[in-house]
Amino acid sequence: MATSSSPAPARRALFSFTAMLLLATSLSASRPSLTRAAAPWDPIIRLPSNRLAPEPGEGGRQDGEEETGTKWALLVAGSSGYGNYRHQADVCHAYQLLRRGGLKEENIVVMMHDDIAHNPLNPRQGVIINHPQGQDVYAGVPKDYTKEQVTAKNLYAVLLGDRSAIEGGSGKVIDSKPDDRIFIYYSDHGGPGVLGNFLFFCALLGNQIPRLTLYADTSSDIGMPNMPFLYAADFIEVLTMKHASNSYREMVIYVEACESGSIFEGLMPENLDIYVTTASNAVESSWGTYCPGMDPPPPPEFTTCLGDLYSVAWMEDSETHNLKEETVGKQFEEVKTRTSNHDTYNTGSHVMEYGDKSVKSDMLSLYQGFEPAIANVTENALRLRMPMGVINQRDADLLFMWKMYEQLDERSSKKKEVLEEITETMRHRVHLDSSIDYIGNQIFGSEIGPSILKAARPSGQALVDDWECLKSMVRAFESHCGSLTQYGMKHMRAFANICNEGISMDVMETACSRSCESYDGAAAMWSPSHRGFSA
Repeated sequence: MATSSSPAPARRALFSFTAMLLLATSLSASRPSLTRAAAPWDPIIRLPSNRLAPEPGEGGRQDGEEETGTKWALLVAGSSGYGNYRHQADVCHAYQLLRRGGLKEENIVVMMHDDIAHNPLNPRQGVIINHPQGQDVYAGVPKDYTKEQVTAKNLYAVLLGDRSAIEGGSGKVIDSKPDDRIFIYYSDHGGPGVLGNFLFFCALLGNQIPRLTLYADTSSDIGMPNMPFLYAADFIEVLTMKHASNSYREMVIYVEACESGSIFEGLMPENLDIYVTTASNAVESSWGTYCPGMDPPPPPEFTTCLGDLYSVAWMEDSETHNLKEETVGKQFEEVKTRTSNHDTYNTGSHVMEYGDKSVKSDMLSLYQGFEPAIANVTENALRLRMPMGVINQRDADLLFMWKMYEQLDERSSKKKEVLEEITETMRHRVHLDSSIDYIGNQIFGSEIGPSILKAARPSGQALVDDWECLKSMVRAFESHCGSLTQYGMKHMRAFANICNEGISMDVMETACSRSCESYDGAAAMWSPSHRGFSA
């Protein structure tokens, strides 16, 4: 194993400068990951419509419509905390869209932490919006699985229809039959090969001004939003099991997350009657939108992003088209264009597709239902063409904290507290990045270490050969260096490449120990003993 001198003195000497430099880069008006659209927002062409779900007895099905089987849906927001407002807003919006399309509540399963609508930081108590001019999308959304019930284990049990494996919640599952169709929508943070987030912000009221604090209570903040992460190989295995049970006809899956393509790249079979699209490819971020300081901006009282670019693209497309005349493949092309931010990929991502491409010829109404009120919408009606302001998903939490900081009075003690939290978040980011770099140098040498850790495998090849090795490497790192957090999920490729190079666990343990020997954060707020392990 290659060796080098301890990084601790150098890191201590350079930390303050580096942290503030990164903070300024991430949060300044000219930050590269936060952009403003060139044209102002025109409310005349705004999307989506303000219709809510139908009342019982109403719905999207027309008289005489031929239909075989039942439409099912599984909607998952895998994050928690007000800074992640957009993920639950996405899922609530999707629920309203499906209900207007005629799907029955009993056939829609919703998993979300449910800590946004009544969060003390929410300026519209009991309300969630997913668009700057949008109405409430929270009303009527069922709370099937919330808080500690939002886990990968429960997600798998719900999809497989296995009530005996469910822990808590409503007990509702996807009890589908051979002629049924299933639609899955998942919105969350992600990293190479994983989905899930456990960076959770909790508001404590004081003097009528919320105090922002990182919350490390194990009952609230660990995982997907409860640990461990959802790993690609496990999810594909569950999809294979669902197919083997002969309990659906076809399935469509939409995934919003950074590096979401890596969940399916080289793993997703083409013979499961499942078609998948993802917000990004296997090596890039996805993007938040409708954020403060952007075009279009949220209402001025909001300090957080309202939606995600890929997610609002597919939902606003569905709300402005006759879904009996639009195919799954047509929506893929429309969403692909808009999510690229109209071919400006420096502020957009590559929407990808996996699985059974024959499903693309199906009409969207087979999965999302049909709303008669928009049956006569023309092809070009309300089509949004202008670029949109976006932010890298991994920087959205910094934007949220910074906007909180800006809103507080200069004389307020809470302003200092928020700045301390921003600084601590940046400090942990610097720590994670430098620790990964040092581990690579320890194992492979400083000349080739960085290139090995960052190397992306060719298209069509899975992230890692041994997924259990990947989980073990993650646990070794977190044991010595603290929790990865949603930001550190980007380093999953480094751990995968260490496995792909055949490095033993003993070598990894030694490298982690040397890299983080002087780090005290692992015993405090960033400790996996408080937050749970990511694997």
